Amino acid sequence: MARMPSADRRRQLTEAAIRAMTRDGVARTTTRSIAAEAGVSLSVFHYCFESKQALLESVIEAITAHYVTVVKQAIRPRPTLRETVRAGFQAYWDHVAAQPGEHMLTYELTQYALRQPGFEHLARRQYELYCDTYEELIGQLRADMDLELRVPVPVLARYLAAMTDGLTLSVLVLGDETATKEILDVITDHVAGLVGPRPPDGT
Repeated sequence: MARMPSADRRRQLTEAAIRAMTRDGVARTTTRSIAAEAGVSLSVFHYCFESKQALLESVIEAITAHYVTVVKQAIRPRPTLRETVRAGFQAYWDHVAAQPGEHMLTYELTQYALRQPGFEHLARRQYELYCDTYEELIGQLRADMDLELRVPVPVLARYLAAMTDGLTLSVLVLGDETATKEILDVITDHVAGLVGPRPPDGT
């Protein structure tokens, strides 16, 4: 087996875990099956992750990073604020459409963590990460377009996290793509109304 830096090996095992859990479910995925998916020995797995909690936290962070990367690229400044915000939502939604199993896995991870004694903190960490992610994206948008918010950043971030979480689950269940686009248009208008250009004097 070729030697690999530990950080790269952790990423390899995390992505293997995402594939295995998406296919087989969280409860039925074992450390042995993840090692097999990654093509490494079980000892390598245990060297990289000291516990199942550590693995699941890495999985949650990796799935979030997958779509954050495309959203960050999408919210580059466009002619209008509305176009910029809408492009960010569309990039997220395109990721949901391309990777529905991965997004379905996030809900399974939440339920699994809440039902397993000692794992509850992972569910909290998962939703804190969603809010932190939106705070980061809002910060990028404010800096790039010199914007001022009409609500506190943490409030807007939590609203966006709750909104996209609920909408994603709804579409995974109902599968109505046309309705989703209309809802995203409404949400875009609402968010754009909560953000405006910074006054000339910066106050």
